[in-house]
Amino acid sequence: MDYTACHAALKALVEGVPHRIANLANASALLYDQLDEINWAGFYLMKEGKLVLGPFQGKPACIEIPVGKGVCGTAVAIGETQLVPNVHEFPGHIACDGASNSEIVVPICKNGEIIGVLDIDSPRFERFSEQDKEGLQTFVHILEELVF
Repeated sequence: MDYTACHAALKALVEGVPHRIANLANASALLYDQLDEINWAGFYLMKEGKLVLGPFQGKPACIEIPVGKGVCGTAVAIGETQLVPNVHEFPGHIACDGASNSEIVVPICKNGEIIGVLDIDSPRFERFSEQDKEGLQTFVHILEELVF
């Protein structure tokens, strides 16, 4: 994956566009199109103390995730990107799609507070690398700067 090109494409899509949900929809579509071997890419946004499903690409997903539960909720609870090579070994994993075997979740912050997460799933074990982690964290930083 050429993250430099992906970051440039994201900036071109969202810069100056004042519609958060539309921007997140395009961001998830961009990732779904650009990343190989994934089966879900999207966002959960904090609402009333829990994560609520936002724009995404892929099969229908869980609507609400409590903080501290599953990979997404854990990312919020500890405030760090979660790179999980095998979701079946992750304590409390929430299986929205039984075909998913690996996952990466990047927290989204505004004013020092986590306001959501970027969540990407893959049917391949060990799909996500440190390069993916760095590239996706930069992707989220662009969103934090231009969308939120």
